[in-house]
Amino acid sequence: MTREPSAAVAAFLAMLAAERGAAANTLAAYERDLRGAEDELGDIEHADVAALERLAATWGHLSPASVARKSSALRQFYGFLIDEGWREDDPSPALPRVAQRRPLPRILGHEDIAILFARAEEEATGDRREPLRTLACLELLYGSGLRATELVSLPIRSAPRDAPLLTITGKGGVQRMVPISARAGHVLRRWIAIRGAGRDSRFMFPSTGKDGHLTRVRLFQLLRELGARAGLDPTRLSPHVLRHAFATHLLEGGADLRVVQTLLGHADIGTTQIYTHVDAARLVELVNQRHPLAARTVG
Repeated sequence: MTREPSAAVAAFLAMLAAERGAAANTLAAYERDLRGAEDELGDIEHADVAALERLAATWGHLSPASVARKSSALRQFYGFLIDEGWREDDPSPALPRVAQRRPLPRILGHEDIAILFARAEEEATGDRREPLRTLACLELLYGSGLRATELVSLPIRSAPRDAPLLTITGKGGVQRMVPISARAGHVLRRWIAIRGAGRDSRFMFPSTGKDGHLTRVRLFQLLRELGARAGLDPTRLSPHVLRHAFATHLLEGGADLRVVQTLLGHADIGTTQIYTHVDAARLVELVNQRHPLAARTVG
């Protein structure tokens, strides 16, 4: 039987959910890291500097990203304990600090996207159920920039018949409106008409599994299988890569960064700046062509 988290950890997770609006996946990650620390140390609420040094020594085989994540979870946990008056000292300086550079996602070019869509559209000819579902997912990932979780859990009621917009519930339960193109809307209407088994489900992409909808793992598999059939390297494909391509190609087309931030559902524009990648040469060209001083000569 899975043991319950300690009272201190449970209170910390409740705070993250209530005050910061942390998503379920985020809460699960924090809980895993804190339970892992409890497995090593037992009572982490009262752990001292020496205990955290011993804990950090057990992380030697982990990647820098994993060490940074675990350290961050514990630092926030001890900050919470101090704020709540549950302890006065902070042992977290004993935890390692890892300098992290957030890696840019893999990039798909316009030609790759065209090849992928051509294959998906060809397979969906005749409104065959599975290929049409894959095409509809592709349209929403690349055409509207949805996260994988947002896509698979998308309620069917979020796609009104007459409005070219989807209502998306993102991280922390925050809602936003995202546009869907005329072609994507046409594909969705084709899909809704034939979704078959699970027709009464509240989800756009129903499943008989425990969640009642297509899983993130299966979505990942569908994209890679499609990529392989299209002659692309399947390891380059994922829902995240398509979302990144959506943002990158919008910026390359001249979209404002704030607009892209809104479409992606980022609370902080700094996240958008890291998430979206624009070639430095294009930035130089943009300044040279669009800045008010660009037309003025020096002399």
